[in-house]
Amino acid sequence: MKVLFVCLGNICRSPTAEAIFSKLALEEGVMDQLEVDSAGTNGFHIGQSPDPRSIKYAAKRGIDITPLRGRLIDRADFERFDLVIAMDNENVRQLTALCPEAMQGKINLLLSYARRCNYREVPDPYYGGAREFELVLDLIESGCRGLLDQLVIDGFVSISQHLQVRSHV
Repeated sequence: MKVLFVCLGNICRSPTAEAIFSKLALEEGVMDQLEVDSAGTNGFHIGQSPDPRSIKYAAKRGIDITPLRGRLIDRADFERFDLVIAMDNENVRQLTALCPEAMQGKINLLLSYARRCNYREVPDPYYGGAREFELVLDLIESGCRGLLDQLVIDGFVSISQHLQVRSHV
């Protein structure tokens, strides 16, 4: 299963989602069944490191996003990835405009997978402070947990394989 997380510039929300989802998948022992990446809908930050505040607040939770670099989504991504997960409705609009019509079913909002969440979109923290970056981390973690659970329920990843391997160690 190949999952692509998308936000505006690929320096705050989507690299954070890539790292959180990868960490959760690694903890569940299913990372070998997944390919995870992130991209932005604009090219302002191509090749740049994530925002220093995103790095700082993610690190406080044991998540390292420093190796990630901003990149621009392209049409080939819709063929390469099974799911294209957007942070907000504007991202969905931009993705839908770029995506071939036959593949638009791959596009979804991250928080559509979150459980017990009062938000529909992950707000862009770029012009905010500590509170906004912490909120984004909370929302992304909730959405990523729900997404991973849904992939297990739908049979795209199998945690039971991991549990069987662990029981023999």
